[in-house]
Amino acid sequence: MPRAAAPRLPRRRPDPFPYLLLLPALLLMAAVNLTPILQGFYMSLLKLNQFTLAQYLDAPFVGLDNYRRVLFDGASPLRAGLGLALRNTLLYTAVVSLSAIAIGLGMALLMNRDFPGRNLARTLLLLPWIVPSYVVGSLWGFMWQRDVGIINTVLVDWLHLLDERPFWLIGANSFWAIVIPTVWRTWPVLMLIFLAALQSIPEDPYEAATLDGVSRWQQFLHITLPLLKPVILIQLMFQIIDNIYSYNLVSMMFGNGAGYPGEWADLLMPLLTRQSFSYWLFGQGAAVSFVMMALMLVFVGLWLRAFRQQMSDTPHA
Repeated sequence: MPRAAAPRLPRRRPDPFPYLLLLPALLLMAAVNLTPILQGFYMSLLKLNQFTLAQYLDAPFVGLDNYRRVLFDGASPLRAGLGLALRNTLLYTAVVSLSAIAIGLGMALLMNRDFPGRNLARTLLLLPWIVPSYVVGSLWGFMWQRDVGIINTVLVDWLHLLDERPFWLIGANSFWAIVIPTVWRTWPVLMLIFLAALQSIPEDPYEAATLDGVSRWQQFLHITLPLLKPVILIQLMFQIIDNIYSYNLVSMMFGNGAGYPGEWADLLMPLLTRQSFSYWLFGQGAAVSFVMMALMLVFVGLWLRAFRQQMSDTPHA
């Protein structure tokens, strides 16, 4: 005898109340984020320079001509020094991102152990991160001074590691003059994130590995590192984005935005900002900003496509 079909339950209608509660926040976020983006894009389509600045959004409309100039016109002032700034930005991004993640992960492993004063040590190690990046740039700019800076005083006068006082803000050393402060300020927050991820890993795999005689290094390679892989990949992506858009530290260390950082310390964002304001080419400056944003969106899309599965895995055994 055939079984009677189960009665179908009426489909439950979604409750609109939660969406109504979220609506003001969504509208505010859209206004705060989308309005500057749309205005900036419109500026990139205008001939906005020192002669038309008073007209602002009523400046002559030139369509995609600003994009043509910054991409294909070698005479555009915004392209002066662009190759060196691109090289420096790529090197700076790679060195800072990898160094900050390595130091942050190492310190997180240390801070995950039990020892007296652990909570105090965790708090003190976060101090560099709470210093504003503008302050870090100004502070390290004084510290790197050749004659009166504390860096040369320690290296030359106290430790006698160097025979003479080097120039840190001139020449190739200026690259490390911007890398070291950035790493110094960045790794504490990465330590905090990795520490939270480490504490979410259960003890069972480590206890089983210890019973099997697996060394601590092998446990790190085959248990800790794979379980932290999603967090590491996400933080690496964030670091790459942040460092490509880096501006504050270089700007404050070299003339508060108006100075030239030199061949080895000039990054993309300081260069584009300095050239745009120096030559009053705000339309072309806006165009460059949107070119960079488009490239960054492509990078994020490719990154998510390549590591989507690994980033969605939870750090649990």
